[in-house]
Amino acid sequence: MAWIALCGQTENQFSMNGLGARALNSSLQGHSASRNGLLTKGSIVIETHLSPEGRPQTLLSYRRSHPWVSSLSLQAIPGGGLSLVITQGDEIFHTALNHDATGRTDVLRITYSWDAPNRWGRLAVERPERDQVTMIELTNPKPMAIADLQLMASDPTQRRMDRDVIYFAVSTEIEPLGPMPGLAENVPVLTSKGYQLIGGLRRGDLVLSSRGDLVPVLCKVSRSVPARGRFEPLRLRAPYFGLRQDIMVAPEQRLVITGTDVEYLFGKEAVLVPVRHLADGTSVRTCEAPTVVTYTQLILPGHETIQAAGCPLESLYIGRIRRKPDALEASLLAGIDRNILPEHAKPVYPVLQPYEAISLAKQRAA
Repeated sequence: MAWIALCGQTENQFSMNGLGARALNSSLQGHSASRNGLLTKGSIVIETHLSPEGRPQTLLSYRRSHPWVSSLSLQAIPGGGLSLVITQGDEIFHTALNHDATGRTDVLRITYSWDAPNRWGRLAVERPERDQVTMIELTNPKPMAIADLQLMASDPTQRRMDRDVIYFAVSTEIEPLGPMPGLAENVPVLTSKGYQLIGGLRRGDLVLSSRGDLVPVLCKVSRSVPARGRFEPLRLRAPYFGLRQDIMVAPEQRLVITGTDVEYLFGKEAVLVPVRHLADGTSVRTCEAPTVVTYTQLILPGHETIQAAGCPLESLYIGRIRRKPDALEASLLAGIDRNILPEHAKPVYPVLQPYEAISLAKQRAA
């Protein structure tokens, strides 16, 4: 995957060679760009809050009239709607998507993907807090002009972006939806051979669960993403949480929390808490963010927990996605033989709701 643009309220980055340490010099040289300067396949990803006032929002828009007429407009409509309009000369491409609008201040991740040669596209909304995806497939989307993308990303005066937008980014690939890995590749995981870096593990390797059982790795998935918003890495600091060393994780990576306060508050021996709810500036801190970060995670038979540098963390929860062909095809798991994918009926421990996680964090800080 090659990210070529990353823009927020105060940053504007564009590189035809790709962003980040793993950028390829040929990312736009024949990969998905034709000779006439069109990005024939790619994705625009936007993270945003919906307006707490319930107002219409122009999340992102751009227009130019010379040397050709082109425009893009993505609007959020009160009540749970998205409207996307792309104009190229006399051609207009329009689509709309309805989604669940409850919890209006939740972060939304909106992904518009197109594959013009195959006359296919997709518009999707994800709610990272809820593992919820709403998507529609599109017919005959138009390729995007690289010059338009560059101008939109590099010059903030040429675009309009709502104040609630966290960032938007452009990829030369069809970006996946759904289950997301959450550990840096250099995180050590306890295996039958001792601690090994998760990035080096393979299918069939045995890892030690938090309960002391050896379980086989069924799959390992990795993804490179913009290090912003709900992808911005957090640092779990030793010796908190039983850590032997600091590790870097994604904000939505869930940590196994135990203790008498957990039993008292929730009546459970252990709960799962997204790490971002524990960011207190001491045990969990923000990292100096790179442009692009790569996360990886293991898929285990029964959604067992793993020991990461001494800290119990959740392995990747995929639910029963193998029963849902559309969701499976849109995910990182596409291309993996569905017969080797497990079914996770429910998470190994209860997952705290955001208000519960915040209450637990405040209780522990008191």
